[in-house]
Amino acid sequence: MSNKPKISIITIDMGTGGTERVISLLLPHLIKDFEVTLCIFYNYIDFDIPKEVETVILIPNQAKRKSLVFKLKNLAILTSRYRKLVKSKNIEISISFLPIPNIINSILKKLNPSLKTILSERCYSSEMYRNTPQSMRLAKLCFPIFYNLNDKLFSNSVYINKDLQDNFGVKLPLSVIYNPLNALPQNQIVETDIIEKENFNLITVGALYEPKNQELIIRAIYLLKAPNLHLTLLGSGPLEQELKKESKTLKLTENVHFKGKVSNVTEYLSKSDCFILSSNTEGFPNVILEALAVGLPVISTNCMSGPIELLNENQPVSINKGEFICAKYGILINPNDEIALSKAINHLRSDLNLRRAYSNKSKIRAQDFALPKIYNEFKTLITT
Repeated sequence: MSNKPKISIITIDMGTGGTERVISLLLPHLIKDFEVTLCIFYNYIDFDIPKEVETVILIPNQAKRKSLVFKLKNLAILTSRYRKLVKSKNIEISISFLPIPNIINSILKKLNPSLKTILSERCYSSEMYRNTPQSMRLAKLCFPIFYNLNDKLFSNSVYINKDLQDNFGVKLPLSVIYNPLNALPQNQIVETDIIEKENFNLITVGALYEPKNQELIIRAIYLLKAPNLHLTLLGSGPLEQELKKESKTLKLTENVHFKGKVSNVTEYLSKSDCFILSSNTEGFPNVILEALAVGLPVISTNCMSGPIELLNENQPVSINKGEFICAKYGILINPNDEIALSKAINHLRSDLNLRRAYSNKSKIRAQDFALPKIYNEFKTLITT
């Protein structure tokens, strides 16, 4: 019989995504200190889960849907099943990731005040729900009612926490724990070579959907009219055909390359000259971390939230429309500013010394997010 504290983690699924990746990185460390149960709504698992973790699927035969209304309809079933699991396993600490699991955790706290409950928000809510009024209304109604019942909440950005406090009535103790970077084995590390070459290779990674705004990069390349400029897009999504059509319309089919989902992202990053994050909103962009780790210079929108924390140690900046700023660990532009992005690309590709400087700084910055360091912060959060 284990004497380790019993914890459970509840989230929607373990499919590909930033939240799921963070959980998958924490699990191998958690099992050394805790008896861990992983509870997911649906049977989507794309990450390795240690055999020591008991995985429970609450609705194993139901397909996942993105509709918030659909998730709310399942709330009673999910809550009832999770409550029984927590009771049967004598769970002492329940940790939830994302809004619906957070609400379920909150209900359990209301029913069992002795249960320690910790919530995690992973997106900048004001931006995430800005174009979906129904979701915004529900969040503004539910967050203050449910979230404030719990012991703690942590997110992956100071701006997410401030947004929850200022705009969603969240008043419980808030912490920030940044996403961890899992270091590759020494024999698998491939770093970017910063050298002069004929082509200048840009890369972006992420699902092809509206918040990621990959069209911004395509438009910026069009403005530059440089035949030796190439963009590789890793990822798939609902806007793939639209982006391909845009590339064709702008006569950029020879310059823009769609690779879909790939397993060897690091290899693609290491063969590129510059990583670009074009998002309108983020929680904490893991892929910037991955680019920094291989020494790849980064250009990013200064969206909420994450880039300013990663690339300028959260020191505020003011960026004029159509311009960029050289931050400490990369270049920042305003969201959806194609003129600024074209200037930033041109500036970076024409200055080899700047690229080398950013490459060296990138690798140093990535060390601040090493998995052992982040896990220690997480362990302290849940045990104090």
